[in-house]
Amino acid sequence: MSVGGLTSIKYTWKVAKKVGIFKFYKSLSSKNTCKTCAYGMGGQKGGMVNEAGTILEFCKKSVQAQLTDLQGEIPLSFLEKNSISDLKKLSGRELEKLGRFNHPLYKDKNDAHYKPISWDDALSKIINKLKETTPDRSFYYSSGRSSNEAAFILQLFARIYGTNNINNCSYFCHQASGVGINSTIGTGTATIQLSDLKKTDLIFVIGANPASNHPRFVTELMHCRRRGGKVIIINPAKEAGLVKFTVPSDVRSMLSGGSAIASEYIQPNIGGDIALLKGIAKIIIEQDKYDNDFINNYTNGFEDHKNDIVSSSWEEIVENSGISKVEIEKIANIYIHSKNTVFAWAMGITHHDHGVENVEAIVNLALLRGMIGRHYAGLLPLRGHSNVQGIGSVGVTPALKEKVFNNIESQLGIKLPTQTGMDTMACIHAAQKGEIDFAFLLGGNLYSANPDHKYVEDAFNKIQFKVYVSTTMNAGHVNGVNQEALILPCAARDEEKQPTTQESMFNFIRMSDGGIVRLNNVRSEVDIISDIAIGVIEEEKVNFKEFKNHQNIRKSIGAIIPGFYKLKDIDETKEEFQIEGRTFHKPEFATADKKANFKVISIPKLKGNSDSFRMMTVRSEGQFNTIVYENTDIFRGQIERWIVMMNKDDIKDLGLQENDIVSLKNETGSMSGVKVREFDIKKGNILTYFPESNVLIPTKTDERSKTPSFKSVEVKIILK
Repeated sequence: MSVGGLTSIKYTWKVAKKVGIFKFYKSLSSKNTCKTCAYGMGGQKGGMVNEAGTILEFCKKSVQAQLTDLQGEIPLSFLEKNSISDLKKLSGRELEKLGRFNHPLYKDKNDAHYKPISWDDALSKIINKLKETTPDRSFYYSSGRSSNEAAFILQLFARIYGTNNINNCSYFCHQASGVGINSTIGTGTATIQLSDLKKTDLIFVIGANPASNHPRFVTELMHCRRRGGKVIIINPAKEAGLVKFTVPSDVRSMLSGGSAIASEYIQPNIGGDIALLKGIAKIIIEQDKYDNDFINNYTNGFEDHKNDIVSSSWEEIVENSGISKVEIEKIANIYIHSKNTVFAWAMGITHHDHGVENVEAIVNLALLRGMIGRHYAGLLPLRGHSNVQGIGSVGVTPALKEKVFNNIESQLGIKLPTQTGMDTMACIHAAQKGEIDFAFLLGGNLYSANPDHKYVEDAFNKIQFKVYVSTTMNAGHVNGVNQEALILPCAARDEEKQPTTQESMFNFIRMSDGGIVRLNNVRSEVDIISDIAIGVIEEEKVNFKEFKNHQNIRKSIGAIIPGFYKLKDIDETKEEFQIEGRTFHKPEFATADKKANFKVISIPKLKGNSDSFRMMTVRSEGQFNTIVYENTDIFRGQIERWIVMMNKDDIKDLGLQENDIVSLKNETGSMSGVKVREFDIKKGNILTYFPESNVLIPTKTDERSKTPSFKSVEVKIILK
């Protein structure tokens, strides 16, 4: 069975008719960057063109995002009629479909409803609250939806205000990738460009489901197969879209009933990736097929790594990974015979309490055959939000890189705070202890994205004053809002009155023109942040009035952020560009001695036992991060979300049948009334949907990346 294709085309046509074909086409084809995943498309070459110049580059998720922004405003009469308690009864999907925010909304501590408020009054409340708040009792968060310009001045304002409690959504997704790659080669992003994928002959896709989450990457997987290359999928769950996918923009794929994607599909245990990767390395070392010249000239630590691999027993590797030695040998031999290999991964790798080590194990395997530091081979973390990488690049992190820190101080003539800032989960813990008085949330849905919703709701309820800068309503606006809360309606990317820029997962900077007018009372994120900063920060320190001109922000970013110097002139040149120093086409790495570092990694203890299961949360095809566009998950054949997907033998062993009702429970929480559904997943492992099952995810994080283990948690199934 192939997925994609006609269903995606039908959905696109349905949306176009619903909102108006001309309006829909105008939104999709305008010179604005895609609003969904960081694979990147759009910008100055047109809304459906990528950096390689390929046209018709859009997917169903792009369409879904457009549909959200094309909605009319939420009627104020609706908010007058429906209390916050009423709104809490709605699902996230129902809240998002209420429409767009077009008026600032305010609720006081004892208010039951959100009420409209003027922009002047809203900003005055924020400014007055900040003036009476101790900076370290505040925190600032940005989703990956925001622009480089808004993100830069947000972190700048917060630091001048006096805190480093500045974080972004990567702490709940790919932070482990940045930490793991940085520890090995001195950088934190992809080592390749999009063009490198055009000549690979082997692509590993590990712990990712691009058919649902990065559909345009599947096109590259299809082309790799067509030119005789191989695609190895490593995923505990058998995802139909990674077996066979019908690419809507490809005539051959459509006419043939779909294109083969996976050459090999390996289904390890949840949390068994390190064991599997070490097993592949063990075969390579035993056969003496590693690249000795590359290792000797361009790496450190190989002997320790080699000794660790040799001493790892096959018994431990097979038991932990759940993959036989024969299967591992097959994968290793495919890798051995590859000339150009790219390793791609996503949150199935990073969402573990050993997420950084997972990433380091992938890098080890790439270094073993010299697959980093040259054309057509390297590392590709598949990032989600369209500008999550950009907001990190421009400084929305608790700790700035030394060069950026020094550049800000010298370029702007200011002194920045040096105290340790809190990561995202640390901010939530501080709030739960009553140590946060003010929170500024730029986009996203931090409440739903968090683990342990009961804990997080309690934490949010203790924050005295919260500011949400949003386009549509989500669960975060109605849960944990016992204290004061303000919602400020912002312009979507293509509605900005001035251009903004974004960064793709390939380290490519695009410019979005904005310019589409849909609502009459929304404001730019930059204007909102600047106006707050003007009211709080003395002009003698930094004149935020100047930053209301986006071009001035870009000039500052170009002078301060390494590799961004072309941003200073992009308004005149319109030249979109690859960030300098990020792509590694030569084996000269960003470490102190320019060499890559092998890491010695232990195989972690596998979670679960005879009466419990290893659970990972997943997103559906009709979903983007916390936004659920459709309850139906077409690619998995599911029509609802309050379910647990299990191996058929596990269902039988428990004496259950498909569609029986069970409860899922662990020390963190419980889900009752959950429907059992059969799915092709490794025995002893189960799938549930994110964010519904976040009630079962503990707030404990990976020690090095501070990322919760959304894809590796132990649960028990309680029979009704």
